[in-house]
Amino acid sequence: MLVDSHCHLDFPDFEHELPQVIQRAHDAGVGIMTSISTRIKQFDKIHNIALEHEHIYCTVGTHPCNAQDETDISVEQIIEYTSNPKVIGIGEAGLDYFHDQSFKAEQDLVFRNHIEAARQTGLPLIIHSRNSDDAMAAILNEEMQRGEFKLLLHCFSSGIELCKTGLDLGAFVSFSGIVSFKNAANVHEAAKLVPIERILVETDAPYLAPTPHRGKRNEPAFVTHTAEALANVKQIDIKKVHNATTQAFFDLFSKVPSEKYAGWEV
Repeated sequence: MLVDSHCHLDFPDFEHELPQVIQRAHDAGVGIMTSISTRIKQFDKIHNIALEHEHIYCTVGTHPCNAQDETDISVEQIIEYTSNPKVIGIGEAGLDYFHDQSFKAEQDLVFRNHIEAARQTGLPLIIHSRNSDDAMAAILNEEMQRGEFKLLLHCFSSGIELCKTGLDLGAFVSFSGIVSFKNAANVHEAAKLVPIERILVETDAPYLAPTPHRGKRNEPAFVTHTAEALANVKQIDIKKVHNATTQAFFDLFSKVPSEKYAGWEV
């Protein structure tokens, strides 16, 4: 069994064929999918998908590119959403300086609120970091000194120094289809560095489809190609990647009942 630890099943890309997308994932051996929140104010949509499908879970959070629209959401409000059994993590939240750097203050505020929510609930924080390595490392180091929290560097595409900082702080690291790209030297370097016991795989669907589907709409079934690419980069057996990344998911997302999936076949 594989787990797609990060996808966006509530996005319009899947609106007209979600049952087929889910079935193709199951047919490919993907037993669990986590649909990741990007706007807390649209939480009901993503939560309903998780409620309707037994093996789909979700998170609650504000993507940094949406931070300016959700600065009014308090830590307490974020925590309140986590009482739902299908909500297994906080995020995705973080910093993104790629498109627009005019909302840095809002991103900082919202990110720190999510960190506090993760700290208080014990749920893992799914971190988005793009073109913000130095600022991200500084915040993570500062906030970890205030109190520990569990963290996942999602869709890792940053520099190796941020990877090392994350590992020092106990982070898990998730790799997407980028690890299958021939020119992604920084991602390959990070994949070699991170212990397999702390690696998750994801699609980030509908984005970043792995080879051989690069350039097309991504979907959870394609996480199998990400796992294959990861095995090639780390030069380990594909079965080890399947077993280790699934176990890492259960280790990090401990709210998911792992015993439910012992020996489970889709």
